[in-house]
Amino acid sequence: MFTVAACGDSVDPTSPDTGDDVMTVVPAGNEPLASAFAGGIPFGNFAQPISQLGAIFNGSHENSTTTGLLRELQETKSRGGKVILALSGSPRYYTDGAGNFSFTEWKERVNRFRNVNFRSYIEDGTIVGHYLIDEPNDPANWNGKEVSSSMVEEMAKYSKSIWPTMATIVRAEPRHMGDNHRYLDAAWAQYLYRRGNVNEYIKDVVNTAQRKGLALIVGMNVLKGNRNGGRMSPSEVEDWGSALLSSSYPCAFINWKYSNDMTSGSMRNAMSALRRKAENRSNKSCRA
Repeated sequence: MFTVAACGDSVDPTSPDTGDDVMTVVPAGNEPLASAFAGGIPFGNFAQPISQLGAIFNGSHENSTTTGLLRELQETKSRGGKVILALSGSPRYYTDGAGNFSFTEWKERVNRFRNVNFRSYIEDGTIVGHYLIDEPNDPANWNGKEVSSSMVEEMAKYSKSIWPTMATIVRAEPRHMGDNHRYLDAAWAQYLYRRGNVNEYIKDVVNTAQRKGLALIVGMNVLKGNRNGGRMSPSEVEDWGSALLSSSYPCAFINWKYSNDMTSGSMRNAMSALRRKAENRSNKSCRA
């Protein structure tokens, strides 16, 4: 069983593609031996094959299908991994012909999973949380109209009405969210060079998240995040990632996005160094 593949290019080059990523699943009968989560916080990437969970990565972001989800969760758990689920898939499925956000269509996308019983994976921590929407604060993504913080709260409330214990996550920095969220659990800080000094950046986003009562996921735009808008070097990945992990506040570390070179040479060494740091963090939930 495989997740259906579809691509949805983001308008913002710093933004993850929220299309339905291909997730490589081992055929029945060839599953790996069960491996417990190693501890700390999940570390991994968007668009990462499940087969890459193991020595370097133990976290991921995944879009799935109703027919493939349970199989993917079973293998993720068996490899000692944790996953952030985007149940609504690509924004093209919940925008109208002009590109306006549709809460009605978003709910229809989420409703597909009402009859898929994955609650045990929420309770055992295999599922980090529900990825509600990508960059709602960027008008360029939504036909010039920002998806408001209050609407994100409504999305989080709807998710909680179905899965009360599953963390709700938005890919937006805490400063873009309101001060009185009851249902939204976590914001996101995806670092790239143009965000400024990484040490100041992590202090600022953590302080804002704490003030707003939100958990925080961090990561880097490895593909387009260096000073020239290109791929980060291994030394940049290790240095900047280490700065993000200097804070004990983040509950997960997920990069944009997976590529094969992350598992070889100097980039593998950089990612392995960050994995060790992430593993040494205290294990924590992404619920607020």
